[in-house]
Parts: sequence; C-alpha cells; structure tokens
Amino acid sequence: MTLPHTVPTDPGTLWAKDPDAAIDTPPDAETDPAPEDCWSRDAVRTGVYGVVTPHVVPAPSGGWRMYYTQILPRDGYPAGANDYDNATTRIVSAMSTDGSSWSPEPGIKLSASQGGAGEYRVVSPEVVPLSDGRGKLRMYFECNPGAQSVASSIRSALSADDGITWTIESGERFSAGGSYNSPRIIILEDGRWRLYCSDRGVGIVSAISEDEGLTFQREKGERIVATTSYEAMTTFAPEVLRIASGGYRMYFAGYSAMDCAHILSATSEDGLHWHKEPEPVIAPGGPLDHSKCSEMCVMPLAHAPGETPRYRMFYEACDGTAALKRGVWRIISATSREG
Repeated sequence: MTLPHTVPTDPGTLWAKDPDAAIDTPPDAETDPAPEDCWSRDAVRTGVYGVVTPHVVPAPSGGWRMYYTQILPRDGYPAGANDYDNATTRIVSAMSTDGSSWSPEPGIKLSASQGGAGEYRVVSPEVVPLSDGRGKLRMYFECNPGAQSVASSIRSALSADDGITWTIESGERFSAGGSYNSPRIIILEDGRWRLYCSDRGVGIVSAISEDEGLTFQREKGERIVATTSYEAMTTFAPEVLRIASGGYRMYFAGYSAMDCAHILSATSEDGLHWHKEPEPVIAPGGPLDHSKCSEMCVMPLAHAPGETPRYRMFYEACDGTAALKRGVWRIISATSREG
C-alpha cells in the first residue's frame, strides 16, 4: 500500500508560481456544465462558478488523478461561488500523466445530496488506500449542509473500482463538538491513522483512529492556532507531509482578513508540536491569485536517480475581481525550487 502524503525529502519553503491555471472554472454563460467539459481561457468568468480544494493521488492505472470541488449556483441563488453560503458543490476529478497538463474526467464523483449535504456542499476530498488487499479506496470529505455558520462534519465514501465510482459509508467519521473541514490522513508507524483537519474558529486539530479510519478520537490541544498577522482571522486547510527520513512538513492557509489569504508552513518532529516558518511560502498578488491563496496539496515530480526531488503544489486561488475581493476561484500551481 502506498502511504499517503509521504515524500522522500522536505519540499521546503521556496516555490515559484506556474503561469497557467491547472484547472479552470466554467464560464458564466454555462447553464449545466459537464464535469469533463473544457472551455476557452478567454471566456467570461466573474465568479459564478469556481473550482477549489485540489487533492492529487497516484492513479492505479498510471499517472495522477486530481479530485477537486466544483462550485455552482444553487436554485434561486444565481451569484454562485460569489455567494458561497448559498452555493452548491460537487466533487469531480481530472487526470494527468506528468502533473502539468490535466484533463477533466466524465462523471460526478460525489454530489452534495449523495454526501448528506442536501442542496449545499461537499468539499475537500481526501482519498486514502485501504490495507484490505482488495484495492479499495476511502474518500474523506467535508459535509456542510447549510451556510458556513452551520457545523460541518467529516464523512466518507468507498470505491472498489480505482476511484471512479463511490458509495457513501453510513455515519460520520469525525464530528464531536466542533465544525470540521479540510481533512488529511497520515498513517503512523504503529499502524494508527492520524486525521488532521480544521475546527472552525479554533484552528488545526488532530484525531487518532485505531480502526483504519472508521472512528477517530480527538487528541488534546491544537496543532496550529493563529499567532501571527498572516493568520489573524483563521488558520485552516492543512497539507501534512511525512518525510521519509524523519519529521513532518505542514502547509496551511492563513487568512489575515476576509479578503486576504496566504499559504504558510510549519515543521514538526512528532506530528503534534509544530514550529511555524516566519514568512508565507506563497503570497497572493498574481493575476490569478490576486487576493487569496488557500487549500493546497503537494505531489512529487518525476526525477532521475541522483537528482534532487522537486514538487508541485496545487492550490485554490481567487483573483479578487468581484466585490469585496471575491471573484474567480481556480486551481493553480507552484513548483519547488532550490535555495
């Protein structure tokens, strides 16, 4: 079994933004976009639709599959992603052979109604292989059945066909006493599973599972809380990487205000106690991420023996072209560079 989020080296803090969007959003003129549709880069987009929360995993057939969230208008609320509290979402996917060029796949992987959110939102897919010897996958996701003020829980679905179709598992994986989102799973050396996620209004927390991810018990304390100006409003959306030689690297989102988000980072020896880097690793300011850089994932790039491994980070980016620095949410990327 491939261990999720395990990398050979520390990707570090130096990243160069790539010029083009990895996954673009449907244009405003679409009324019923299909998951596999592609559109002209020049089509009019103002933030009616959006694509967010990338998560990249090795595809069993080769290459890479990205699961991500597509935001759409809900009946009676035409502003769509620009009115996120009243928008709906679905989880879809795309394929790539090299991590550079992505082709959206047909089919909705998970709809809001399937995931228990009614007409509202399923968000932030996290796909983990199970060790049952049958090749099954489990997808964890955030279920948000209302406005963002309504508590979210972490739920799950199973796939027995390499991540193409998904069947919802009953119950909630994690919901005790908080509003949880943006799950990530690390498998520990002793076989237990650690869930990292955000607890709205608190910060990034963790929980432990003794039964391969079916039930989790929250661990004491918080892993990351707001202590700097970059995260004065909130910290959330952890991407936790276990480094093969030892230790951990976390990337996470920090909102200094409603209209400004950076990607921040921290390191840890044990996965529980974290030491923040003083400055962001990715800051807003480009044409596609003018106001916000948020929920991210990291994949290793192919490299020859003896070469220093390099990585690509995919993240959701808002261009700030609508009122209150809202606008078009796209999935864009940055590539690690040597110091």
